[in-house]
Amino acid sequence: MNFDIYCDESRPDLFASQNPPAQYLVIGSTWLRRNDRELFKGAIHQLRDKYHIGGEFKWLKVSPSKINFYEELISWFFDQHLSLRFRCIAIDHQKVNLVHFHDGDQELGFYKFYYQMLHHWILDFNKYTIFCDTKTNKHKDRFKTLQRCLNYSNIFSEIENVQAIHSKESVLIQLTDVLTGIVSARLNQSINCGSAKERLVNHTETLLNKKIKSTPKTEEKLNVFCINLEGGW
Repeated sequence: MNFDIYCDESRPDLFASQNPPAQYLVIGSTWLRRNDRELFKGAIHQLRDKYHIGGEFKWLKVSPSKINFYEELISWFFDQHLSLRFRCIAIDHQKVNLVHFHDGDQELGFYKFYYQMLHHWILDFNKYTIFCDTKTNKHKDRFKTLQRCLNYSNIFSEIENVQAIHSKESVLIQLTDVLTGIVSARLNQSINCGSAKERLVNHTETLLNKKIKSTPKTEEKLNVFCINLEGGW
């Protein structure tokens, strides 16, 4: 079966920041069958038209005037059940040893965690195309290297392509941005009381029937992988 994966990240600056504003860097991904892509894109565009949302929507644009759109968007995501799935990896930047494990290269470390987020949900006998939000990389071959590493470690599946696209061109990357922002806000405890963003996080948790936190690998709808960088069981 053919699958598409749409990826985005929250707080990618944490590895480089001298005064980190948060604890967790979060890389998120939305997974769907390729045959459903146009159906889902159409449904999101209908929601945008309903609420007169012009241009790109994203976590940073959640506001009181647009909260009804964002709440219905998240409700729609859950209504798709396992036809539309979300997985993210949360990395505690305080525990990342860039020198020892990543040759002192922040960008290399970032893409190793990208690999970890994707690898564990790739199943045998499927084909995958991965779309990442455009990002300025020091090394231009990062996406091809990521594709090659994923293919090496998943010999019974095929990663057909890993490519960068502008988020403004993809409502599915924009959806990923919103879901990643929701998880990041909860894990980083960065929600202002009474804000539209708090309302959206609460709405998501109501639909989940639980607080957003680390989940087991087997959680299929909204999976939060808080990677353990300290070793042990």
